[in-house]
Amino acid sequence: MSRTATDKTGRTILPAVEVKRHQGVRVGFIGMTLEVTPNIVTKSGVRGLRFDDEVETANRIAKRLYRQGVKSIVVLVHEGGFTTDRYAYNSCPGISGPIVDINTGLSPRIDMLVTGHTHSAYNCTLLDPRGAPRKVTSASSLGRLVTRIDFTVDRGTGDIDRGFVESDNRIVTRDVAKAPAMTDLIAKYQTLVAPIANEVIGQLAPGEGGSVPRATDDSGESELGNLIADAQKADNSVLAGGPAPEIAFMNPGGIRNDLAAEADNDVTYGAAFATQPFNNYVVAMNLTGDQILDLLEQQWLPPNAPPSGFNKILQVSGITYSYSDSAPPGSKVEADTVMVNGEDIDAGRSYRVVANSFLADGGDGFSVFEDATNKYFGGLDIDALEAYLEANSPYSSGPTNRITEVP
Repeated sequence: MSRTATDKTGRTILPAVEVKRHQGVRVGFIGMTLEVTPNIVTKSGVRGLRFDDEVETANRIAKRLYRQGVKSIVVLVHEGGFTTDRYAYNSCPGISGPIVDINTGLSPRIDMLVTGHTHSAYNCTLLDPRGAPRKVTSASSLGRLVTRIDFTVDRGTGDIDRGFVESDNRIVTRDVAKAPAMTDLIAKYQTLVAPIANEVIGQLAPGEGGSVPRATDDSGESELGNLIADAQKADNSVLAGGPAPEIAFMNPGGIRNDLAAEADNDVTYGAAFATQPFNNYVVAMNLTGDQILDLLEQQWLPPNAPPSGFNKILQVSGITYSYSDSAPPGSKVEADTVMVNGEDIDAGRSYRVVANSFLADGGDGFSVFEDATNKYFGGLDIDALEAYLEANSPYSSGPTNRITEVP
């Protein structure tokens, strides 16, 4: 799929280009993942691969396609942007983010961009380096929109006539008949998994309102993030590798849904799995106080800092601190406020820390984890959550006061 992902020989792991022929006209499609892929997936899964710059890669391929006589070129790239109005899905007010710079750098040979990654919806006409209009679209996420693009190719030049390109983001209204074969397949596996998914693993306290939300407060802390971090800190599966963890960290991107209970406040395994669906392992490790302070600063450093992405505020257990978002990068955290289980952090001391295997491998750009020592892999994170709910039912969330944002 991506020219940006190559192995040690320089070959792409999947075909990078597809040339489609329609009524004698050829259109080239260049498929790319994003350059920062190693920071958002488990690193062991992409070890040995190189992810190149999107602009350089697409321009190089577009030049080659031109030499082969393919003048109509579309780039499909798993990178995107953000707009100032999430509901303006057929326009692009205030568009910003990586895709803007990518569009600016892409060769005029490239006629349009179909983008993604940010889960934003937009339908833009931006200018290429020669000032010509170029379509840049994104269809939100989770099948909520479908982008239809109609374009005309000039048979004389073989190139897309950009004056006759129309694009439309259409809301998926689900009024189309379901495909019988797919419906049967889904029903089959729903039946098979039902005994596991419907198993009750705990209860929420009546005052929880039927769910533990993943929505964050102004500091970036969430009730569900606290629950998951507490569960991993209490996980017995890592004890064989050393002392009990003192601190837990959880990446916010790994929390995919609110933890919802049934009408009687029962929490099922299926609900827990919808919250944590990645089957990461719980990993215990040693980090010094200095390393922990550096780790906290990485929440605002690239690739976690806008516009390349959202600030990734780690969910925590066993540690509290304050930060100032207006402070310069590298100095956001007020070091004298950092406390581990009620005591000032000791920069030179070694702490036992726990996180999931995605973070432990340096995921989301938190490279400090790569330098941790005495790593020990325990069980699955979903099992840690299940055990914690079983031991603490009915579960009641505490206040979100572990992280404090100050002016």
